[in-house]
Amino acid sequence: MESNERNRPAPVPAPAAGRNSAPAGAAPALVNWDLAASTAAAMVAPGPKMTAREIRAAVADLRAAADASVAHVHRITGLEAARDLRDSDVLIVDRASWARANSQSFSVLMGPALQHLAETRPEQLDAANTAVGGAVTGAQLGAILAFLSSKVLGQYDPFAALGGVGKPGGRLLLVAPNIVTLERELNVEPADFRLWVCLHEQTHRVQFAAAPWLRGHLLEQISELSNGMMDTASTLSERLGSAVKALTAPKDGLDADGVPHKSVDLLSLLQDPRDKERLSHLTAVMSLLEGHANVVMDAVDAGIVPSVKTIRQRFNNRGAKRNWMDRFFRQILGLDAKMRQYSDGARFVRAVTSRVGMEGFNRVWERPENLPTEAEIHSADLWISRMGL
Repeated sequence: MESNERNRPAPVPAPAAGRNSAPAGAAPALVNWDLAASTAAAMVAPGPKMTAREIRAAVADLRAAADASVAHVHRITGLEAARDLRDSDVLIVDRASWARANSQSFSVLMGPALQHLAETRPEQLDAANTAVGGAVTGAQLGAILAFLSSKVLGQYDPFAALGGVGKPGGRLLLVAPNIVTLERELNVEPADFRLWVCLHEQTHRVQFAAAPWLRGHLLEQISELSNGMMDTASTLSERLGSAVKALTAPKDGLDADGVPHKSVDLLSLLQDPRDKERLSHLTAVMSLLEGHANVVMDAVDAGIVPSVKTIRQRFNNRGAKRNWMDRFFRQILGLDAKMRQYSDGARFVRAVTSRVGMEGFNRVWERPENLPTEAEIHSADLWISRMGL
């Protein structure tokens, strides 16, 4: 959004001093988080041209849509957590603020892994080497965040409070310039589109309120995966060589010996067996969260979002219009894999609710053991049987 500073969506605050969960010294040395945020802000693409009045109206509309969507999420999901979400924030932000927020969250997520590295391999934290490496990594992360900042419509960040920012429950970020850009691109009714988007994003907020253990569980799983990758770093070169060989195999479905080869999962090639299990679990959880939010978003009818059918059709068809550069970055950054999570998770949620209803499905939020495995995401009957439903 182009306008003067005072009319922009609210900026994301910096973490409180001394409350960042990353280990002192290690995090700034290995990754320069401040440089990542400033690099993203410098590289971020300009938003749509809007007057100050239009910006104020868009921000107010998005906040109203976010508030209105909560009642719909409660009705559709039956989750009582939707009745009271006062322990988390809703922020309407610009692209640079979204990038800053994510650099903060990355520092929280990477904190335990960096501490693990400092304790097990202190020689790798040589100040002279890590200062340069941290600047390079920070700049690289900033470039990635700058690209993503123009793609994301909204995001629920449950980890913000662990870095000393905001309310205990986290924060929902609605990226105003991206929502406005896409609604114009799709030529859909702004009020309808904004409510439709908020239904998805507020569902994530409700998920974490309904399962207060979920944030800690995800942080633990991500930390274990990061630690595992660092512990097996000595074999990374060998595994990377295998990945490159597989990725450069002939594309006609046959390898050099004429034997059919399978599609390549780069992340799987770069993990040891324990890492694969951790990654599989995280993939299943993210598929669940995204799929559930999509089901809620698609459960609305024309009585709530009058042009919902048009929105769905145009939103789902927009991928065919992406240019080659956009498609390249989406593949490299795993965004296409994220879209598959949406569809896989949504199929799981629909299959479960069709068999045992929403009340039966909601057992998934009771405890970590009730989360579906990746196999169960693709075969809902397995989860239903395991739950005794």
